[in-house]
Formats: sequence, structure tokens, C-alpha cells
Amino acid sequence: MCIGIPMQVLVVEPGHAVCIGRGETRRVETALVGPCTAGDWLLIFLESARDRLDTQRASEINAALDLLAAGLSGLHGDDDPGFVLPSAMSAEQMAALTGQARSNSPFPDSN
Repeated sequence: MCIGIPMQVLVVEPGHAVCIGRGETRRVETALVGPCTAGDWLLIFLESARDRLDTQRASEINAALDLLAAGLSGLHGDDDPGFVLPSAMSAEQMAALTGQARSNSPFPDSN
């Protein structure tokens, strides 16, 4: 599995950018996102920029990655993640989330 990491452009080079994010600096290819300028936010997969981000979206992804890192390390903070985990949802909420109408019948609709 590959996880995209938001990184901010520090230096632009032909076809590449030097970016910083989540405590590391990387030289990444920018062919898929086109010309960049210092300060741009990019979503990095491995050593390649795959998407451009605005500052708010980069912050949201970083917050989700922080929650993932905390969970993997066994930390259980009291911070509200801003969303309900599927494991805490009712059957009706899960049906709404997945776009499936909940029916009392044990048989699928025959429409």
C-alpha cells in the first residue's frame, strides 16, 4: 500500500522539486503536476508528485496521517478526529454511508 504525503516545495528544478513535509526532505519528480513554484503543496507518492493541494487540504491529510500514526503507536488521544468511525456507526448510518437503502426484508429487492 502506498500513502500520499503532503509536502511543500522548497526549490524547483527542471522536472523535479525539492520538498519538505512530515520531518523529511525529498527530491521528487513533477512531470504529473507540471511546473511548480516554491511554497506549493504537492501530494507525494514514493518519489513522484501526483496532485496539487491547497493549504487546507494539506492540513487535513496531515491531520489524518497524525491520527493514523497515533493509532499505530498505541496512543489513544482524546482529540475529536472530526468524523465518526464506521465501527461506531449504526446499521442505518452505515447503509447511508455506503449508499445502500436498509430494508427489513432478509431478501434483496426484486425490482
